[in-house]
Amino acid sequence: MSEFWANYSTVILIAAAVIILFIIIIKNISVVQQSRAYVIERLGAFSAVWEVGIHFKLPFIERIARRVSLKEQVLDYPPQPVITKDNVTMQIDTVVYFQITDPKLYTYGVEQPMIAMETLTATTLRNIIGDLELDQTLTSRDVINTKMRAILDEATDPWGIKVTRVELKNILPPQDIQNSMEKQMKAERDRRQAILQAEGTKHSQILVAEGEKESAILRADAEKQSAILRAQGQAEAILAVQKATAEALRLLNEACPNDQVIKLKALEAMQKVADGKATKIIIPSDLQGLAGLANGLIESVKEPKQ
Repeated sequence: MSEFWANYSTVILIAAAVIILFIIIIKNISVVQQSRAYVIERLGAFSAVWEVGIHFKLPFIERIARRVSLKEQVLDYPPQPVITKDNVTMQIDTVVYFQITDPKLYTYGVEQPMIAMETLTATTLRNIIGDLELDQTLTSRDVINTKMRAILDEATDPWGIKVTRVELKNILPPQDIQNSMEKQMKAERDRRQAILQAEGTKHSQILVAEGEKESAILRADAEKQSAILRAQGQAEAILAVQKATAEALRLLNEACPNDQVIKLKALEAMQKVADGKATKIIIPSDLQGLAGLANGLIESVKEPKQ
């Protein structure tokens, strides 16, 4: 009976040992996921860096010192006071993007890397803003971001950290400075509005003047064309009259009129002149003889009737 219990106890111990060994083996098998790395120490000293895959560590000899994420991470720091070159205190909050490139340096390079990053960011920001005036600080975000990224990247390189980007999220000047800036911006907007109105009035007057100029040119051109047409009409009328007169003279010459007919025509012309509004009429000496001739003709016509 005692032998049975002895064998039973042995079996239980062996089974327990096997279960404990199985649990130990399971506990010491690790699967490293994507974008992660494990820093392994053996007897307190650095041994290796496990990357993606399944790994087994020696029980009681090796241990996982740190599990490191290799993804890009973001640190959003709260607003902190900084003083510009012209002694203006502002509140600036910063956002830092970084990535762990060397898990070993990240584990052993610095104690509490995140606190070290925050302190380094604050001191770097104060140094850069201290060399700038208020206006430069408000208008030079890109310059400040570039300088901070370069300085932080160089300083964190021994820690196995690469700073990929730095952004100033908010820049808050004191309230009195903000009020002054708002007044300045309002004055600047009013000035631009006045300039735009003046330019609009100027362009409007220029357009009106150009319109009047073009209208005057068109009127002058129309008057010119009208005058030319009137002159051409008068010239054609005069030419027609002259042609008619010439034709009449030609016909008269072809008829061979004698002196008596010519004198009679001259007398008819004098009668037309006398019918006008002239108060004085000058009669040529030749017409006096013509008048006597006319009277003689009239008397010769009357005698046969008597």
